[in-house]
Amino acid sequence: MSRAVVVEAPGSFRLVPHTPRPPGPGEALVRVHAVGICGSDREIHQGNRPAGYVRYPLTPGHEWSGTVAGVGEGVPGALVGRRAVGEGFRNCQVCERCHAGDTTLCTAGYAETGFTEPGAMAPTLTLPARLLHLLPDGADLTAAALLEPAACVAAAALKAGVRPGDRVAVVGTGTLGMLAAQLLAASSPAELLMVGIRADREETARAFGATAYRLHDEVRGDEGFDVVVEAAGAASAASTSASLLRRGGRLVLTGIPSPGADGLDPTDLVVRQLEVHTVFGAPPGAWAHAVRAFAAGLLAPLPLVTHELPLADFGRAMDLVGGGPRVGKVLLRP
Repeated sequence: MSRAVVVEAPGSFRLVPHTPRPPGPGEALVRVHAVGICGSDREIHQGNRPAGYVRYPLTPGHEWSGTVAGVGEGVPGALVGRRAVGEGFRNCQVCERCHAGDTTLCTAGYAETGFTEPGAMAPTLTLPARLLHLLPDGADLTAAALLEPAACVAAAALKAGVRPGDRVAVVGTGTLGMLAAQLLAASSPAELLMVGIRADREETARAFGATAYRLHDEVRGDEGFDVVVEAAGAASAASTSASLLRRGGRLVLTGIPSPGADGLDPTDLVVRQLEVHTVFGAPPGAWAHAVRAFAAGLLAPLPLVTHELPLADFGRAMDLVGGGPRVGKVLLRP
């Protein structure tokens, strides 16, 4: 019997029988190959995700890959059998922000696969077909399960506007940081520094494109970088990232620290004329950028996967996430 994960309430989950929901008009049914776990999934399980950004009971799973198994009315039948990934934000497509392409700022309110809508920790997922991004035939679906976080850092890379020869730094050496480094390296920066808190991450950082590596407490500040992408989410990461920039440099924040974290000094931002951008989720253009890079071989996330577990091991997977230096990306397989 096929089963899905349902988190009933914080700290309480169970496996339930799964029956695929037939796709309605404009929808597609996807057979899930793999689903990734990130910190926000752990927040759902622990109950510390901000109110309004989760709806219990819930099947989690917003990082996924799979194969289209069926389509509803109005969706091209040629999609069936195609390998795909998909956007999570269920935007309205008619508000001003959606028409501008800023679908993660949809004014109709927050709705996202795996948080307020059923997610991919199940054998199948039914979603609007317009959210699908098709992959090349033969694409590695295990690696493709990391394209959701890749799309988020693709949004950061696009906002950073890195030009060949720029000096670039990435603060944070988790999944987001490594994927950001790989995407930014494709822009031919003169230097790509990665800043982390663990010396044992240097080898991986260099494999993902870093030309230099430094521990957090070795950052001197005022080092003249053109662009810094913050991907740590730690309390002091934003201020550390800003300190690396030259006057007029560009900062992109992707991490979400706990409430009360050290903020950016507005005087410093004004006097040094720093350009600050933020990322929460990924709009369609960022997804397209990540998928193109993946198809071209410029984005190869598979080495970040350290554990593949059956869906029934959801509880163990929650314990593993953030569980030590030997744990990278954890995937569940239905």
